[in-house]
Amino acid sequence: MNKALVNLHKSVLYAAILFSFLLTVPVSLDAQEIVDETVATVSDGGEPELITYSDLLWQLALVPNAPLNPPTSEDLNLALQVIIRQRLIALEAKRVPREEPSEDEVDEEIKRVLDQFPSTADFVRRLNIVGFDSVKDENFQEMMEQRVSIEKYVDFRFRSFVVITPEDEKDYYRNVFTPEFRRQNPGLLLPSLEEVRDQINQTLTERKVESDIENFLDNARDRAEINVLSEI
Repeated sequence: MNKALVNLHKSVLYAAILFSFLLTVPVSLDAQEIVDETVATVSDGGEPELITYSDLLWQLALVPNAPLNPPTSEDLNLALQVIIRQRLIALEAKRVPREEPSEDEVDEEIKRVLDQFPSTADFVRRLNIVGFDSVKDENFQEMMEQRVSIEKYVDFRFRSFVVITPEDEKDYYRNVFTPEFRRQNPGLLLPSLEEVRDQINQTLTERKVESDIENFLDNARDRAEINVLSEI
């Protein structure tokens, strides 16, 4: 399984809503024309959110080294689970009106994704394979705007309420950081807590955010109707 894709699955808080095409939109895959189809729907009582095969390809295109031609069934199914999680968060985010992402924020998100690839050319090649003309493609820009929107919601809904106490930092430094550092760096001088406090605080914050999101998703799945319509 592609490790980057697994990491993406585990870090869904940094993921975003992917733009869906309607049923039967053609998708180009290295000059092969395939017919798009709806593979799943997600609803919380309103109009169902469609998840199409092209959504899965677009998700995989942003994961370095994930095969695209052809994609593996394992990666497609993992991408489906990532998108379902994204849609569940998106449905909740719609209930909290917030400012639209700025052009600078979208550009920064594109740069953040691009930095994960060996080169701009490699990134653009993957976009071309799944049907985007370039980073200026309207649908690609829409996808990046939605990534920013969901990240802003995560900041508002989860990250802004996290409180890490000095005792939390001390416990992590003593029980996790110190033994791990000594295992990986035998003979090196152990940094003091003050030297790594910011790093530890960030780690604990992201762990708490991820835990809160998982709890939220468990409850969201209970409320939502999720239908997988076809095998991939």
